[in-house]
Amino acid sequence: MSTLAHTMMTSARSADSGLSGPGEIDRYPYAEAPAVDRVGVPAWEGADPELGRAGRRATGSRGRGLHGQLVQQLGQMIVSGDLGADRPLVPEEIGQRFEVSRTVVRESLRVLEAKGLVSARPNVGTRVRPVSDWNLLDPDIIEWRAFGPQRDDQRRELSELRWTIEPLAARLAAGHGREDVQQRLSDMVGIMGHAMGQGDALTFSRADAEFHSLLIQIAGNRMLEHLSGIVSAALQVSGGPVTGCDRPNETSLAHHARIVDALAASDGAGAEAAMRQLLTVHPEVERVVPAPREH
Repeated sequence: MSTLAHTMMTSARSADSGLSGPGEIDRYPYAEAPAVDRVGVPAWEGADPELGRAGRRATGSRGRGLHGQLVQQLGQMIVSGDLGADRPLVPEEIGQRFEVSRTVVRESLRVLEAKGLVSARPNVGTRVRPVSDWNLLDPDIIEWRAFGPQRDDQRRELSELRWTIEPLAARLAAGHGREDVQQRLSDMVGIMGHAMGQGDALTFSRADAEFHSLLIQIAGNRMLEHLSGIVSAALQVSGGPVTGCDRPNETSLAHHARIVDALAASDGAGAEAAMRQLLTVHPEVERVVPAPREH
């Protein structure tokens, strides 16, 4: 019996079944900071004035409380262009604006520096670095770009990157099959099918993210495995060119099931082909990924 048939005939675990795997990432709201067009006004004048007090609420980025929220806020403002390289980022000024301690500001700037967004130099201070220096594969930067002014470019780039990475991962995974892993993949397809029937998009998304992340991790290529977080982040980004994973439907579910069946049969070519079909843009969307671009 094929995986798809098995999925349709059996009930899958529910949304509270404890999905906890490498494919899951926490979600958090994106609060766009208004652009500032007044000369001489600090760039963070348009930022969330409640951020300092928001630390007492359960809205921290990645569950890291006030520190995570400041990283989130400043990161969004840098990526959106609201904080540019024309003026230094003064820790004291940031602390006063967001009602946070110097320790929180210092640690937040260190995180942003590690992501390549800012640099701190003696006698110069902390300044925003050019886009060419950013770690564009960082999951946080992926999400900030995806919901900022660069959203179209980010979503296109993610779609093209996935179209390159995942078919290869599917082919390689067919040669590294393990019964427990294949069962987990089959479970994810079952959860997706059940969630689709219940109209539960969140559970579908979580199972989908784990499916793709796990598939990459069993490909037997550590460099590909390092990119699994990128795929997970991409699956959390909505809008833009739509792939089979973005809209829960029978066709998407069938492609996932065919991938599992191909893996079970050690059919690398079949797994690759099924993945390419899954990642192909829906017919109603004009642009197909990956499409050649004019330079």
